[in-house]
Amino acid sequence: MAVLKICKYPDPILKQEAGPIVEITDDIHKLAEDMIDTMREAPGAGLAAPQVGQSLRIIVIEASTAEEVGQALVVINPEIIRSDGSLVYEEGCLSVIDYSAKVTRANQVLVRGLDIDGNPIEIEAEGRMAVVFQHEIDHLNGILFIDRISSLKREIYRRRLKKALKKEEQEARES
Repeated sequence: MAVLKICKYPDPILKQEAGPIVEITDDIHKLAEDMIDTMREAPGAGLAAPQVGQSLRIIVIEASTAEEVGQALVVINPEIIRSDGSLVYEEGCLSVIDYSAKVTRANQVLVRGLDIDGNPIEIEAEGRMAVVFQHEIDHLNGILFIDRISSLKREIYRRRLKKALKKEEQEARES
């Protein structure tokens, strides 16, 4: 098990649509384990394979109920097959540094996919967990939460990030 490097915006892999997993191999099992370690180390509520440089349709999500603490959900080739309601939730992202914003999402979702052993699963999620599923599945489709906010807020973030990266570069050259 290992902690993987998390790709940061504007890394191009974050804008690509991930490919489906056609066979669950030992490499996929290891990737899932490493993603769970990475998510927990960060710490985060979920992680999608593109965030660790793998253009594959696999997500991991930290379980949220008291009975499930310490367990993570692994969903391969997840898709939202039903969504209902609406809520506004303050989102952040391990790949979008130092920024959070309110995003409107469905309040309830039904997600279909495969578990780590290749068995078909359906998961109903509501509230925060529904938001996490939508956020991580967006990653598989090359969508970041900042793509779901106003263009003005997105541009302000891009400018601030560009300025911060320039400052880091300059400090690195000076040391």
